[in-house]
Order: sequence, then C-alpha cells, then structure tokens
Amino acid sequence: MSPYPLDIIIPVYNEGENINKVLSQFQNHVDTKFRVLICYDHEFDTTLKAYDPKNYDFEIIQLKNNGNGAHGAVITGMNDSNSDCVIVFPADDIINQNIIDKMYTQFTKGCDIVVASRFMKGGSMKNCPFLKSVLVRSASKTLYLFSSIPVEDASNGFRLFSRSLLDSVEIESNTGFTYSIELLVKCERLRWRIGEVPAKWEERSKGRSRFQLGKWMPSYIKWYLYGLATTWLFKSKNSVILK
Repeated sequence: MSPYPLDIIIPVYNEGENINKVLSQFQNHVDTKFRVLICYDHEFDTTLKAYDPKNYDFEIIQLKNNGNGAHGAVITGMNDSNSDCVIVFPADDIINQNIIDKMYTQFTKGCDIVVASRFMKGGSMKNCPFLKSVLVRSASKTLYLFSSIPVEDASNGFRLFSRSLLDSVEIESNTGFTYSIELLVKCERLRWRIGEVPAKWEERSKGRSRFQLGKWMPSYIKWYLYGLATTWLFKSKNSVILK
C-alpha cells in the first residue's frame, strides 16, 4: 500500500518553461499528501533538467514513457501508481492547483471519477481555438442533456480516477486523451459515482499543445456514442470490459 493517498500524473513533452511554476503551485495550494509522477517520452526532454526536486517538499518520480505520446505517458503513470486515486494534471496548468483538495474530498465521499469541469457554474474556458471550443462544448453539452452522465464536461482530460476503477476496467483507447472520456462513460455504465468541481482553462502561452483534434476525433466519437447508448439502449453494466 502506498503511503500517498494521491498520485498526480503529469504527462510532459518539453515543458521546461512551465514545470517549475506548476510544481510550485502544488507546494503552495495542496494539503492532501501526494507525490508527482512526471512521465516523459525521451531523456532529452527539457522538463527533466528544468527543476530540482530538492526545492519541493513532496516526492517527484520521473517515468520514461513505455508507450507513445500523451496516451502512453498517462498509462505509464497509471500503471506505476499504487495510490488510492490518481489525478492526471496538465503540464502547463498553473491556475487549478487549488481544486485538487476539493477533488480528493469528493473521492473520499465515494466518487470513482471527479471531473475538473470547465462548463459547470464557476468554471471557464478562455482563448480556446474556435473549432476546438465548438466541438468540446457541443459534445459535453449534448452528453449532459441527452445521457445519464451527471457532469457537464465530458472531454477534459484533467480529472481524478479511483484505484478501484483503474484496477477494474480495461482501457481500450490507445491514442491521445481519449482514455478520459472512455473511463467516464464506462464508470457511468457501471453506475459508479461521478462528481465534478469547477475548473478554469486557458490556452497555453508557452510550449506547444499536443492536442490533435483530427487524429483523436474517431475515438472521441466512439465513446461519445457509447455514453448515449448507456442511457437510450439500456445496456447492462456487464457490457463493460473488466480486467
């Protein structure tokens, strides 16, 4: 059993300009006992040399990506973690560390997923490219209105997952951040509890986003339809692929 109730997974790709700000905000705003798993693609990643672990009072682990890209980095972190729950956290986010304790509190109250929601009251999304904004808002809004999924932001990759869910459900996705909507809709099909807290999102000012809308869209659509089918076709929870 891990001495840390929470692991924070940060998939990185040359985030040398952002990582110290992100880690400093953890130190300033998170009271829950945690460690950070930095998951990188290659040993030349600028993130690895940009920070000194001695500057922080929490444990930082560096993990080489066992797969490819953002998906492989996140799955590597999930597989290495043995905490009660994990949060996948954006490598350029310096404004949402103050909601991590709130997310963990919802987990302790029985939630197996806690969504950092940009679209509920108190959340926001600023400076997002137009097409991306239209698609993610539309998908999240329609799933909220026309399915039984009880949260207003289905597409954000920033969320908490319980160890019980990660140990029970097989992740079939193999690209990008689509694991996030997959686990959300499977959690709902199992009728396990899902919560949300308001979060703020702003387009990054430094570094390059790895969001690839065209490449990931087919997988997002697959799990979007799965979420609708859970409500309208009355699929049984046994149709979820369990480990």
